[in-house]
Amino acid sequence: MASFTGSALKDVYKDILHTSNSNTGLSTSLKTITCGDGDGTALQLSTNALKVLPAADSTSALEIDDKDGNNLLTVDSTNNLVKLGIGQHTANTQYLNFSVSSSVSTMSANTHYVIPVGNNTYITAVQDIGTGTNPDASKTLATYSDRFVGHFFYLMDNITIDRVTWWVGADEATGDTVRAHVMSYDIETTSGATSGDLSNGAVCADGGDITSAGYEQNYYQQMTIQSADVNAGKVLVFAFRQDGVNSDYSIHATIKYHLR
Repeated sequence: MASFTGSALKDVYKDILHTSNSNTGLSTSLKTITCGDGDGTALQLSTNALKVLPAADSTSALEIDDKDGNNLLTVDSTNNLVKLGIGQHTANTQYLNFSVSSSVSTMSANTHYVIPVGNNTYITAVQDIGTGTNPDASKTLATYSDRFVGHFFYLMDNITIDRVTWWVGADEATGDTVRAHVMSYDIETTSGATSGDLSNGAVCADGGDITSAGYEQNYYQQMTIQSADVNAGKVLVFAFRQDGVNSDYSIHATIKYHLR
Protein backbone atom coordinates (compact mmCIF):
# COMPACT_ATOMS: atom_id res chain seq x y z
CA MET A 1 0.00 0.00 0.00
CA ALA A 2 1.31 3.44 -0.90
CA SER A 3 2.33 5.76 1.94
CA PHE A 4 2.65 9.52 2.23
CA THR A 5 5.48 9.17 4.76
CA GLY A 6 8.33 11.52 3.98
CA SER A 7 6.49 13.16 1.06
CA ALA A 8 5.82 16.85 0.69
CA LEU A 9 2.12 17.83 0.40
CA LYS A 10 2.75 19.27 -3.06
CA ASP A 11 3.77 15.81 -4.23
CA VAL A 12 0.75 13.92 -2.89
CA TYR A 13 -2.19 16.34 -2.62
CA LYS A 14 -3.89 15.04 -5.78
CA ASP A 15 -4.16 11.61 -4.17
CA ILE A 16 -5.91 12.85 -1.03
CA LEU A 17 -9.69 12.44 -0.90
CA HIS A 18 -11.78 15.01 0.98
CA THR A 19 -15.23 16.59 1.14
CA SER A 20 -14.29 20.08 -0.09
CA ASN A 21 -16.66 21.60 2.48
CA SER A 22 -14.88 24.82 3.58
CA ASN A 23 -13.20 22.98 6.45
CA THR A 24 -16.53 22.22 8.16
CA GLY A 25 -16.30 18.43 7.83
CA LEU A 26 -19.26 16.15 7.30
CA SER A 27 -22.86 17.18 7.90
CA THR A 28 -26.29 15.69 7.30
CA SER A 29 -26.11 16.90 3.67
CA LEU A 30 -24.47 14.68 1.09
CA LYS A 31 -21.14 16.02 -0.18
CA THR A 32 -19.22 14.73 -3.17
CA ILE A 33 -15.86 13.20 -2.27
CA THR A 34 -13.19 14.88 -4.38
CA CYS A 35 -9.45 14.49 -4.81
CA GLY A 36 -6.94 17.21 -4.01
CA ASP A 37 -7.09 18.89 -7.41
CA GLY A 38 -10.90 19.18 -7.30
CA ASP A 39 -11.90 16.22 -9.52
CA GLY A 40 -15.07 14.61 -8.18
CA THR A 41 -15.59 10.91 -7.52
CA ALA A 42 -18.76 8.82 -7.82
CA LEU A 43 -19.02 8.79 -4.02
CA GLN A 44 -21.17 11.13 -1.94
CA LEU A 45 -21.06 11.06 1.87
CA SER A 46 -22.83 12.56 4.88
CA THR A 47 -23.16 11.70 8.54
CA ASN A 48 -26.32 9.72 7.72
CA ALA A 49 -25.95 8.39 4.18
CA LEU A 50 -23.67 7.15 1.44
CA LYS A 51 -24.54 7.53 -2.24
CA VAL A 52 -22.92 6.38 -5.47
CA LEU A 53 -23.60 8.77 -8.36
CA PRO A 54 -21.38 8.06 -11.40
CA ALA A 55 -20.53 10.81 -13.83
CA ALA A 56 -21.43 8.38 -16.64
CA ASP A 57 -23.47 5.18 -16.56
CA SER A 58 -21.62 1.89 -16.32
CA THR A 59 -22.51 -1.81 -16.28
CA SER A 60 -20.55 -2.00 -13.00
CA ALA A 61 -21.25 1.28 -11.22
CA LEU A 62 -20.96 -0.60 -7.91
CA GLU A 63 -19.45 -4.03 -7.25
CA ILE A 64 -19.00 -6.23 -4.20
CA ASP A 65 -16.76 -9.27 -4.75
CA ASP A 66 -15.56 -12.21 -2.70
CA LYS A 67 -11.84 -12.62 -1.98
CA ASP A 68 -11.40 -14.50 -5.28
CA GLY A 69 -12.83 -11.63 -7.30
CA ASN A 70 -16.21 -13.20 -8.02
CA ASN A 71 -18.97 -10.61 -8.28
CA LEU A 72 -21.61 -11.07 -5.56
CA LEU A 73 -23.47 -7.80 -6.11
CA THR A 74 -23.33 -5.57 -9.19
CA VAL A 75 -25.24 -2.37 -9.85
CA ASP A 76 -25.61 -1.86 -13.61
CA SER A 77 -26.64 1.77 -14.11
CA THR A 78 -26.50 1.41 -17.91
CA ASN A 79 -29.36 -1.10 -17.95
CA ASN A 80 -30.91 -0.12 -14.59
CA LEU A 81 -30.31 -3.56 -13.08
CA VAL A 82 -29.06 -4.98 -9.79
CA LYS A 83 -27.45 -8.42 -10.14
CA LEU A 84 -26.79 -10.90 -7.33
CA GLY A 85 -24.77 -14.03 -6.66
CA ILE A 86 -22.13 -15.95 -8.58
CA GLY A 87 -24.61 -16.31 -11.46
CA GLN A 88 -25.23 -12.54 -11.48
CA HIS A 89 -28.99 -12.96 -11.82
CA THR A 90 -31.21 -9.90 -11.84
CA ALA A 91 -32.20 -9.29 -8.22
CA ASN A 92 -35.98 -9.27 -8.77
CA THR A 93 -36.19 -12.21 -11.18
CA GLN A 94 -39.56 -13.98 -11.23
CA TYR A 95 -40.93 -17.08 -13.01
CA LEU A 96 -44.40 -17.50 -14.52
CA ASN A 97 -45.76 -20.90 -15.60
CA PHE A 98 -48.53 -21.89 -17.99
CA SER A 99 -49.49 -25.57 -18.32
CA VAL A 100 -52.17 -28.04 -19.30
CA SER A 101 -52.20 -31.87 -19.23
CA SER A 102 -53.45 -33.84 -22.26
CA SER A 103 -56.81 -32.11 -22.24
CA VAL A 104 -56.76 -30.14 -25.45
CA SER A 105 -58.93 -32.73 -27.17
CA THR A 106 -61.54 -30.20 -28.26
CA MET A 107 -59.10 -28.07 -30.23
CA SER A 108 -59.70 -27.43 -33.90
CA ALA A 109 -56.85 -27.44 -36.40
CA ASN A 110 -55.03 -24.16 -37.14
CA THR A 111 -56.63 -22.35 -34.19
CA HIS A 112 -54.81 -20.61 -31.34
CA TYR A 113 -55.96 -21.50 -27.81
CA VAL A 114 -55.01 -19.87 -24.52
CA ILE A 115 -53.24 -22.15 -22.03
CA PRO A 116 -54.02 -21.87 -18.29
CA VAL A 117 -51.79 -20.07 -15.81
CA GLY A 118 -50.19 -22.45 -13.31
CA ASN A 119 -51.40 -26.03 -13.64
CA ASN A 120 -54.98 -26.42 -14.83
CA THR A 121 -56.42 -29.32 -16.79
CA TYR A 122 -59.47 -27.36 -17.93
CA ILE A 123 -59.52 -26.12 -21.52
CA THR A 124 -62.35 -26.10 -24.04
CA ALA A 125 -63.06 -25.10 -27.61
CA VAL A 126 -64.35 -21.65 -26.62
CA GLN A 127 -60.90 -20.60 -25.40
CA ASP A 128 -59.75 -19.85 -28.92
CA ILE A 129 -57.96 -16.65 -29.88
CA GLY A 130 -57.84 -16.61 -33.67
CA THR A 131 -56.83 -18.66 -36.71
CA GLY A 132 -54.11 -16.50 -38.30
CA THR A 133 -50.35 -16.94 -38.32
CA ASN A 134 -50.33 -15.16 -34.95
CA PRO A 135 -53.11 -14.99 -32.36
CA ASP A 136 -55.66 -12.25 -32.87
CA ALA A 137 -54.94 -8.76 -31.53
CA SER A 138 -58.25 -8.67 -29.66
CA LYS A 139 -60.77 -10.97 -27.99
CA THR A 140 -64.35 -10.19 -26.99
CA LEU A 141 -65.77 -12.40 -24.25
CA ALA A 142 -69.26 -12.79 -25.63
CA THR A 143 -69.87 -15.91 -23.51
CA TYR A 144 -68.04 -18.22 -21.11
CA SER A 145 -66.06 -15.53 -19.30
CA ASP A 146 -65.37 -18.07 -16.53
CA ARG A 147 -63.25 -20.06 -18.96
CA PHE A 148 -60.81 -17.21 -19.56
CA VAL A 149 -60.20 -15.76 -16.10
CA GLY A 150 -57.65 -18.49 -15.24
CA HIS A 151 -55.84 -18.21 -18.57
CA PHE A 152 -54.23 -14.77 -18.39
CA PHE A 153 -51.70 -13.21 -16.02
CA TYR A 154 -52.52 -9.64 -14.98
CA LEU A 155 -49.47 -7.40 -14.45
CA MET A 156 -49.48 -5.04 -11.46
CA ASP A 157 -45.97 -3.74 -12.26
CA ASN A 158 -43.88 -3.04 -15.33
CA ILE A 159 -41.80 -6.07 -16.30
CA THR A 160 -39.08 -7.13 -18.73
CA ILE A 161 -39.22 -10.65 -20.18
CA ASP A 162 -35.77 -12.25 -20.08
CA ARG A 163 -36.41 -15.75 -21.42
CA VAL A 164 -39.28 -18.04 -22.48
CA THR A 165 -39.08 -21.82 -22.79
CA TRP A 166 -41.76 -24.45 -23.31
CA TRP A 167 -42.26 -28.20 -23.51
CA VAL A 168 -44.93 -30.05 -25.47
CA GLY A 169 -45.84 -33.74 -25.68
CA ALA A 170 -48.48 -35.66 -27.67
CA ASP A 171 -50.71 -38.49 -26.44
CA GLU A 172 -50.98 -40.44 -29.74
CA ALA A 173 -48.50 -42.15 -32.07
CA THR A 174 -49.17 -39.53 -34.74
CA GLY A 175 -48.57 -35.89 -33.94
CA ASP A 176 -49.11 -32.51 -35.59
CA THR A 177 -47.07 -29.43 -36.39
CA VAL A 178 -47.43 -27.07 -33.43
CA ARG A 179 -46.41 -23.53 -32.52
CA ALA A 180 -46.76 -21.16 -29.58
CA HIS A 181 -46.81 -17.45 -28.79
CA VAL A 182 -46.57 -15.26 -25.73
CA MET A 183 -48.94 -12.32 -26.22
CA SER A 184 -49.59 -9.14 -24.24
CA TYR A 185 -52.96 -7.39 -24.28
CA ASP A 186 -54.76 -4.45 -22.81
CA ILE A 187 -57.65 -5.72 -20.72
CA GLU A 188 -60.89 -3.95 -19.86
CA THR A 189 -61.15 -3.71 -16.06
CA THR A 190 -64.47 -1.92 -15.63
CA SER A 191 -67.18 -4.13 -14.16
CA GLY A 192 -69.45 -3.83 -17.18
CA ALA A 193 -70.44 -5.84 -20.23
CA THR A 194 -66.96 -5.44 -21.79
CA SER A 195 -64.96 -6.31 -18.65
CA GLY A 196 -62.23 -8.82 -19.47
CA ASP A 197 -62.19 -8.05 -23.19
CA LEU A 198 -58.68 -7.99 -24.71
CA SER A 199 -57.29 -5.46 -27.20
CA ASN A 200 -54.01 -4.09 -28.64
CA GLY A 201 -52.43 -7.53 -28.71
CA ALA A 202 -48.68 -7.73 -29.34
CA VAL A 203 -46.32 -10.69 -29.78
CA CYS A 204 -43.87 -10.77 -26.86
CA ALA A 205 -42.22 -14.07 -27.84
CA ASP A 206 -42.61 -16.79 -30.47
CA GLY A 207 -40.78 -19.70 -32.04
CA GLY A 208 -40.63 -21.73 -35.21
CA ASP A 209 -43.02 -24.59 -35.94
CA ILE A 210 -42.33 -27.89 -34.17
CA THR A 211 -43.21 -31.08 -36.06
CA SER A 212 -44.27 -33.64 -33.48
CA ALA A 213 -43.68 -37.31 -34.38
CA GLY A 214 -46.12 -38.39 -31.67
CA TYR A 215 -46.01 -39.64 -28.10
CA GLU A 216 -42.53 -41.22 -28.10
CA GLN A 217 -40.80 -37.94 -27.22
CA ASN A 218 -41.28 -34.48 -25.73
CA TYR A 219 -40.22 -31.33 -27.54
CA TYR A 220 -38.44 -28.32 -26.03
CA GLN A 221 -38.06 -24.83 -27.45
CA GLN A 222 -36.52 -21.58 -26.30
CA MET A 223 -38.64 -18.87 -27.84
CA THR A 224 -37.41 -15.68 -29.50
CA ILE A 225 -38.30 -12.56 -27.55
CA GLN A 226 -39.89 -9.99 -29.85
CA SER A 227 -41.02 -7.36 -27.33
CA ALA A 228 -39.48 -7.70 -23.87
CA ASP A 229 -40.98 -4.78 -21.96
CA VAL A 230 -44.62 -5.11 -20.85
CA ASN A 231 -46.28 -2.44 -18.75
CA ALA A 232 -48.48 -2.70 -15.68
CA GLY A 233 -52.19 -3.08 -16.41
CA LYS A 234 -51.65 -5.48 -19.32
CA VAL A 235 -52.07 -9.25 -19.31
CA LEU A 236 -49.80 -12.01 -20.59
CA VAL A 237 -51.26 -14.98 -22.48
CA PHE A 238 -49.58 -18.17 -23.71
CA ALA A 239 -51.24 -19.39 -26.91
CA PHE A 240 -50.89 -22.81 -28.59
CA ARG A 241 -51.78 -23.93 -32.12
CA GLN A 242 -51.70 -27.31 -33.92
CA ASP A 243 -52.21 -27.87 -37.65
CA GLY A 244 -54.22 -31.08 -37.22
CA VAL A 245 -56.16 -33.10 -34.65
CA ASN A 246 -54.02 -36.23 -34.52
CA SER A 247 -53.11 -35.86 -30.83
CA ASP A 248 -54.04 -34.21 -27.58
CA TYR A 249 -51.14 -32.30 -26.00
CA SER A 250 -49.60 -31.57 -22.64
CA ILE A 251 -47.89 -28.18 -22.48
CA HIS A 252 -45.65 -26.54 -19.91
CA ALA A 253 -44.24 -23.05 -20.53
CA THR A 254 -42.06 -20.89 -18.28
CA ILE A 255 -41.53 -17.14 -18.61
CA LYS A 256 -38.50 -15.70 -16.79
CA TYR A 257 -38.93 -11.98 -16.14
CA HIS A 258 -37.92 -9.18 -13.79
CA LEU A 259 -39.65 -6.10 -12.44
CA ARG A 260 -38.48 -2.77 -13.79
